[in-house]
Amino acid sequence: MTSRNPPFQDYKSNGESHEVLDLTEYARRHHWWNRVFGHSSGPLEGKYSVATQIVMGGVTGWCAGFLFQKAGKLAATTVGGGFLLLQVASHNGYVQINWKRVGEDVNKAKRQMKKQANKAAPEINNIIEEATDFIKRNIVISSGFVGGFLLGLAS
Repeated sequence: MTSRNPPFQDYKSNGESHEVLDLTEYARRHHWWNRVFGHSSGPLEGKYSVATQIVMGGVTGWCAGFLFQKAGKLAATTVGGGFLLLQVASHNGYVQINWKRVGEDVNKAKRQMKKQANKAAPEINNIIEEATDFIKRNIVISSGFVGGFLLGLAS
């Protein structure tokens, strides 16, 4: 009977022992690893059943939506709290704000953003096209992800 664990080697470095795992041998012995992380490209519909695709998309979508909701609340609280604190400090005379300079800096930032947006437009279009192709090829898992994402936002 052979061992289900892949062979490993011990290496010693600075008195510490490290285990090196051969992933190619591991992938040969564990077929699920090859199915998930294999080099076969193409739609997921040939690899998994419809129910599995919906569950995979739904679970990952719910996790992404839930994290997005929590991070959004944290960002809104941080920005709003910082703005409120700055206004209170300004009102009590702790901070003097040069509004003319703020306006100039905002206009300068707008100009720089417009220049960067014009440079990035072809790259963004390429990313959008690739994402659209992926969604078309994997419509079941994509729809599961969208549904899960919306549920994650609602929870």
